[in-house]
This record gives sequence, C-alpha cells and structure tokens, in this order.
Amino acid sequence: MTNGLSTLAPPPLPVNAPAVNMVRFVAGMSGRELLSVIFRVCSELGVSDIQMRSSRPVYIHTNKGMEKLDHLGILSPAQMDEILKELISNRESGSHGFGQDHSLDQRVDEKIRAAIADFTERRVADFSCDGVPMGDNDERSGRLRIQAHLSSSGLGITCRILNDCIPELESLGIDLDTAETLRHCVLKRAGLCLVTGPTGSGKSTTLASLMDWLRCNYPKHIVTVEDPIEYQYPNDMEDPDYPGHRIPSPSIVTQQEVGRDLHSYRQGLKDVLRKAPHVILLGEIRDREAMETCMEAAQTGHLVLSTLHTTGAVKTIGRILELYPEGSHSSVLSRLAEILIFIHSQGLLNGIKRRVLTYEFLQNSDDAVSSAIANYDGGARSLEDVIRRAGNIQWDANLRRLLQKGVITTETYVNARMNKNDDEF
Repeated sequence: MTNGLSTLAPPPLPVNAPAVNMVRFVAGMSGRELLSVIFRVCSELGVSDIQMRSSRPVYIHTNKGMEKLDHLGILSPAQMDEILKELISNRESGSHGFGQDHSLDQRVDEKIRAAIADFTERRVADFSCDGVPMGDNDERSGRLRIQAHLSSSGLGITCRILNDCIPELESLGIDLDTAETLRHCVLKRAGLCLVTGPTGSGKSTTLASLMDWLRCNYPKHIVTVEDPIEYQYPNDMEDPDYPGHRIPSPSIVTQQEVGRDLHSYRQGLKDVLRKAPHVILLGEIRDREAMETCMEAAQTGHLVLSTLHTTGAVKTIGRILELYPEGSHSSVLSRLAEILIFIHSQGLLNGIKRRVLTYEFLQNSDDAVSSAIANYDGGARSLEDVIRRAGNIQWDANLRRLLQKGVITTETYVNARMNKNDDEF
C-alpha cells in the first residue's frame, strides 16, 4: 500500500540546528534504526508519550499539547511495518525460556509470526517490551508500553517510554500530609484502596510509588495483575545503613502481565487469591467481575488496590454503582462503607512551566464518612460535605491552592473545576 504523503521529503534543517534536529528518517532504515532515531530525539526533549502513524510525521505529547517532529520526515507504511516487527521482537516474554528448545532467532521469528497473526485477527495489540538501543553506544530507551491499532491512515502505534525509576509520592506533587496518610493506609491488614483519574493522569505511577515503599519497608507478599506492567519492582533495594550497597527487600512481589504471563484478565482475577497474597494490585477495575473480586478479597482479609477511570470521589462511587443492577445498590454501598479505605482521585493539568498534579482525597476514617457512603444512593450531598472536612482534600480546593501558588493559570483553574457554579477564586 502506497500513499503520496509517504514520498514527501522532510523540511530542510534550520541553520545552526541543535543536535536534536540533526537526525531524520532515511530510506532503507530498519525498524530498530527508525526507533533509535525517534527515541534519541524524545530522550533529548524529555518526552515519554509518542504517536506514530503511517504516512504521517511523528507526534509527541508535551506541556503544550501535541507537537510534530516534522524534521524527522514522514513514516511510510512499510517503515511502520518494520517498527511494529521490531517492537514485537523486543516484546517481553512470559515463558522466560521455559520449555523452549528452539534457538533465539527461531523464537523471535515465531513470536513475530504469532503476534502479527493475532493482530490481523483482533486489529489491536497491547503489550510491553524491553528498551530499544538509541545509538552506537550502550544507551537504551526505558521499557515501552505499546498499543498497535488500525485507523483510516493505516497502522498506528501509541508508545509510552516507561521510567525504570519509581518516584516517591512527594515528587509527584502530593503534599507531605497526604503522602504520609496514603502510606499509613497501605499498612492496613485488609480493605479497598482506589486511585482514580482519566487515562494519562499518573494513576499507575502513584500506585507504583506506594507499592515500592511498602515492599522496601515491610515483609509482604504483593501480587499484581496488570495489562500491561508499567513499573517493575526489583527483588532488592538500597541498603539504608550502607549507601551504595543493595540488599534483598523484605517483600516478595509477584507481577503478572495479561497476554504475557496470563491468558486473560479474567484468569488473573480468578487465580490471584490462590497465591496467598497479603496485598493485591489489580491494574484496573473494568467490569462487575473485577469489582466483585476486589470487594470479596478485601472482605476476606486482603489489602486490595486498583484504579477506575473516574474523576472525584463522588463520581467514583457512582461509577461503581453503574456496574450493578439498581436493586443491589444498597448492599453494594453497605459493603463499600465497610471495606473502603480511601479514594485518591487525580489529574494532570498543563501548568505554566510544566504539567501539574491535582487531586481529591477521601479517607474512610470515621462514622460520618462511612454513613455518607452507605447513604450515597439517596443523594451525593452528604458525601460532598464530608470531603470538605479536615483530613480530606476537595478537588476544587486543591485547584485553588495551585492557582494561588502560581503554577496554573486562571483559565486552567476554571476549566478543571468540578463545581462550575462556584464563582469563588
């Protein structure tokens, strides 16, 4: 398949162009070489989210929105095919060599054939893969989260470069008191912890930060079911007494990725309790079955953490109820009032200098909160009222704090508010 756009020459390089502009796509490049060019540029620009489409330039996500890397040129359909094959060849394998007698080259070829056949049938592929070399030296990109899909322009690939370093909560923009409360909450023996927000709001990073702190400080068995795995937890940690040395961490973390270690998300949900975990992390609550698994595990003595694509504590409770028939809402709310530990809802805003985290935090720490949750079906007002109380952080109040600190504009504040009728700045 050819397209006139794929033969267009890239714009000329500017005079005295910086190093980041001195690379571009060249005919005959392999998939690895094309990815090396893209990731080297993204590394220098400090971006991690990339959009690649057949017959179009590469786009990147920045604080300004979407920006084109025009100077690289246009990716042809054939080049996109080579990029997908290279990413598949680097796809993390769940077998880890178990039961495989073939040579490495044969296994890679078979992996590509099988993945292409699956993609042809399903028209979409989600997976994670190892880092890709970014030049002649040993430098590599971070691990990658990939979605390959088809659209009107042909093959498209959405790529996120994952950070191998798990940040601490405070570095994400969560204030010290809330960070300390979150850590205290994940020390509870049992219950349900929810981190919510839209896609790209940093939910996985917040959960990873909590799990990394927990595994380094307490002897737990943590089991995760993710699709795909974004952050990998090592089995060792920095020695607190001897800087520069590493020691085994007190926790063991069993990470499982759908499509790599598990045939399906459903299988992971079914099997998770059989691994005798203390802490369970489910990457996402997608349906009633996942919600039931979370609540049953929390009720039977496990600490459960997961995510929902909702903004705000009130909407999170409402979204959970949408998973159930109306006749069971009362029992669901009663269970939630008993097992829910916190709802931490967050979003990323375009700040004046960089992207800024904002959030709402509801801790189920007293009878008033439990009662408001149990009676939510009669109206959300009582739950909204308890969010305003000391110990909880309301979304709009946190936005006002960011505005007063001068890190977001008035326009961003107005657009991001939940209560649009509130004219107070």
